[in-house]
Amino acid sequence: MKVAVIGTGYVGLVAGACLAETGNDVQCADVDEEKIARLQNNGIPIYEPGLDTMVSRNQRAGRLVFTTDVGGAVTASEVVFIAVGTPPGEDGSADLQHVLAVARTIGKHMDTPKVVITKSTVPVGTAELVREAIGEHTDSEFFVCSNPEFLKEGAAVDDFMRPDRVVVGVDSERAKKVLTELYEPFLRTGNPIMFMDIPSAEVTKYAANAMLATRISFMNEIAELCEHVGADVRAVRKGMGSDSRIGKSFLFPGPGYGGSCFPKDVQALIRTADENGVELKVLGAVEKANAIQKKKLFAKLSGSLGDSLSGSTVGVWGLAFKAETDDMRESPAIDLVEALLNNGVGVRAHDPQATATARALFGDRIEYFDSPYDALEGADALVIVTEWQEFRNPDFERMKSLMKRSLIIDGRNLYKPERMAEHGFEYLSFGRSS
Repeated sequence: MKVAVIGTGYVGLVAGACLAETGNDVQCADVDEEKIARLQNNGIPIYEPGLDTMVSRNQRAGRLVFTTDVGGAVTASEVVFIAVGTPPGEDGSADLQHVLAVARTIGKHMDTPKVVITKSTVPVGTAELVREAIGEHTDSEFFVCSNPEFLKEGAAVDDFMRPDRVVVGVDSERAKKVLTELYEPFLRTGNPIMFMDIPSAEVTKYAANAMLATRISFMNEIAELCEHVGADVRAVRKGMGSDSRIGKSFLFPGPGYGGSCFPKDVQALIRTADENGVELKVLGAVEKANAIQKKKLFAKLSGSLGDSLSGSTVGVWGLAFKAETDDMRESPAIDLVEALLNNGVGVRAHDPQATATARALFGDRIEYFDSPYDALEGADALVIVTEWQEFRNPDFERMKSLMKRSLIIDGRNLYKPERMAEHGFEYLSFGRSS
């Protein structure tokens, strides 16, 4: 099938590469000339495991092409995915200007029937706006549908190639047939493609992310309760997760959720509800709880260092909002580092992938190190923000020899308090006694 993917950001690039992997002829189009030139030379602008080899392999085979000619890509394709960004506006609502600009471009370059798929995360009602924008510029037949993405950063390629489900909102048999054929190679294990009406598909994406964000904030509050009453959040989590009605996923406490999806999707869903006269009280509380949670790493640190906070040096392990990505959007590390700098603390940071991203945010206000141990040289404390695998079983004796004070604030509960006590560390985590 001939496919155009408009937008080479996180979603568009993964979708384009994976669709090419199953034999489709894919043109990924973007107006960013520098990014396209880099991609044409197999330079990947994001870190995502497995994506670089997939892009290289499919470019070499001629199935994947990167171009700045958006109109040409539309004209040459049977199926067009809209995968441009929908950043939050000042009021928290999704900004649709890029989506609708692409829709108008599609209309201007459409001379044969096409299926147009909104892959971007968009609020309910967007498909109708896309339909109107296309229809203003063409008399050709076209079919609009919604196909929200459910990709986890750090596992996006695997999620696309082996999805647990594919959600598609359609209102025509033609679109249903095309999407069935397009996704059939990814669903050979029997996982379902779920067809529904378009508004339901648009709401499903936001509802799913909002539920996951809710679980995270809920568990963070349970962890705080555990600290106050002497309970162990590890045992509580296992006890809850063994209930089949609840399940085990997203029950790990931490420094708050971040990334490109949860914060903006919670905001956008709240805004959509407001516009329709509905108050989402639970999600309002989730958003507030997460903002508070992001300040707790610094609170634990400042409570431990006390008057010696100013002028101290702190090692920070992890800057990305989660492991296996270089994405720092809404990362808890941003709140922590800014608080440290505002209180006269020197910051020595290490992240396996997000250093370049951090430099763009913090410049030379902090120090960056290729080795996690180098970041600990002379440090009064270590704060762990991201759960990278390389942090899970470090050389504790080496760490102690490098640090001025053996204080660890573990934002991901990577270590057992009993083990840290044996090694002689002052150790604070979430939801467990120190």
